[in-house]
Amino acid sequence: MDSPAPPLNLPEGWDQIVPEMRVAETDHIITKKQWGAFYGTELDLQLRRRGIDTIVLCGIATGLGVDTTAREAFMNGYQLILAIDAMTGFSQAEHDHVKNFIFPRIGRVRTTQEIISAFAEV
Repeated sequence: MDSPAPPLNLPEGWDQIVPEMRVAETDHIITKKQWGAFYGTELDLQLRRRGIDTIVLCGIATGLGVDTTAREAFMNGYQLILAIDAMTGFSQAEHDHVKNFIFPRIGRVRTTQEIISAFAEV
């Protein structure tokens, strides 16, 4: 028999964009409909229209949404930078497995500080 999905117990406002992101009128917001951000959305189209070939990826569930989106991006030919300290798993073991065995094969695993420092050098 299949097990029911565990309750999410998400806090109020978990799905809201925080003011610190400073969303502008010209920003494009893509709403995911599945675990991955590419399937069933126009994300690939919007990135390619703008000549974007590198994605910095973070997210809520390392082993579900982040992993699926990372794999989709990789299969679509994008370069990936995975902000490993800006994501979490449902367990440490899940997070560590994806971090140690999947992500290094498809992108560059970095901390947010390493990513920010690299942008400052450009």
